Amino acid sequence: MIKRIALGLLAVFIASQLVAQREVIDKVVANVGGEYILLSELEEQIALIADKQGGKLPPDARCLMLDNLLTQKLLVNQAKIDSVEVKDEEVEDQMNARIEQILDYMGGDVNQFEDYYGQSIGEVKQSFREDLKSQLLADRMRSKVMEGISVTPSEVKAFFKKIPRDSLPYFNSEVEIGEIVMKPEINAVERQKAIDKLTDIRKRIVEGGESFEELAKKYSDDFASARIGGDLGWTKRGKFVAAFEAAAYKLDENQISDVVESEFGFHLIQLIGRRGNSINTRHILVKPEITDADLALTEHKLDSVRQLLMSDSISFSKAVKMFGYKDVQSYNNDGKLVNPASGNSFFEIGDLEPAIYFTIDTMKVGEFSKPFSFTDPRGETFFRIVQLQSRTQPHVASLEKDYAKIQTAAIEQKKSAETARWVEEKVRSTYIRIDQTYQACPGISKWLEGAKP
Repeated sequence: MIKRIALGLLAVFIASQLVAQREVIDKVVANVGGEYILLSELEEQIALIADKQGGKLPPDARCLMLDNLLTQKLLVNQAKIDSVEVKDEEVEDQMNARIEQILDYMGGDVNQFEDYYGQSIGEVKQSFREDLKSQLLADRMRSKVMEGISVTPSEVKAFFKKIPRDSLPYFNSEVEIGEIVMKPEINAVERQKAIDKLTDIRKRIVEGGESFEELAKKYSDDFASARIGGDLGWTKRGKFVAAFEAAAYKLDENQISDVVESEFGFHLIQLIGRRGNSINTRHILVKPEITDADLALTEHKLDSVRQLLMSDSISFSKAVKMFGYKDVQSYNNDGKLVNPASGNSFFEIGDLEPAIYFTIDTMKVGEFSKPFSFTDPRGETFFRIVQLQSRTQPHVASLEKDYAKIQTAAIEQKKSAETARWVEEKVRSTYIRIDQTYQACPGISKWLEGAKP
């Protein structure tokens, strides 16, 4: 499972054993302008597909992947010709974000990361920095090619009419869900306990000479950084929440902050080093305990909001803004949940979180649930009420019920056609060489029209 998640998250990253194979099996299988495709690169992509599909490969998988890689390299080559810029800072930020995602899935275990990749985090970054930059260049060039593409209502209708009636998709029942989330507040006693604990730890470091790193390992509630002495690595502005960042950037080298409060709890921060606009910090986090009384109070408050909604004393949108927790996605969408898979607000029942699924199962459209608790990825407890805002019946696709989905499909078809047109145009003016082994591949013939040296 970890392997599949890790490969999916990084895309351009590969298992270390495949990297090692480059020295043995590598040869250039294609050139696109100044870019080239290695045999190992092709095999790595095939391995990714096989891993995602449980070892099953579609027919002509290598040919299909080579076609994709040729398009990718053509985009990169043209991006360089057009002076499309990707700054080193962007590459570093993307690299850090992807590595952090993998570490999150690995429970913050750096040793597991290094065992899996066979390299330190620094070595992984160095190995794949150019690959990631090429990917970002290709993405930016693709955005330029697709810039301004849209469809009119008449084009959507024409697209729909071209679909054979017996090929129209069948859509399962879908729902739209609104939510109001409330975060339990820390009571004054527990808040002071956390402050006092950090105040004592700071005294032990500043006056008693104890090690910040050792105390971080022992007391910090940020378990990912605690195991490495609270070290948060090198970061630039915008990485941390505002309160933490403001305090960290005011510190002199080796200075330790006073107790700093953020949405995560309370911190001691030490500045380890500074390079221009980048800082290296370590911290000790103490999260105040949320008591059963705090949880019960939050549930009661949210139930009071529900009573206001049920009596039409307040609109759902206004209730979200007045009482909802601001740091959830739905807050800025009038409480409406967005399906991450589709980008719209419709969910098939099976795509919902189990707790929401069972909550709305017997609800009627417009009804509000009782408050119920849930735990976020950081392990914090919240409460929510949900409203069933709409429910569709299973049906064959129609313009009336599914216009947004059909519009999205029409745009994607138009983008594919524009990509194909752009590739055909650029191939004529770009030097392209493909190894004879692959020249008979289906779909590769269009690439053989490339400019000759």
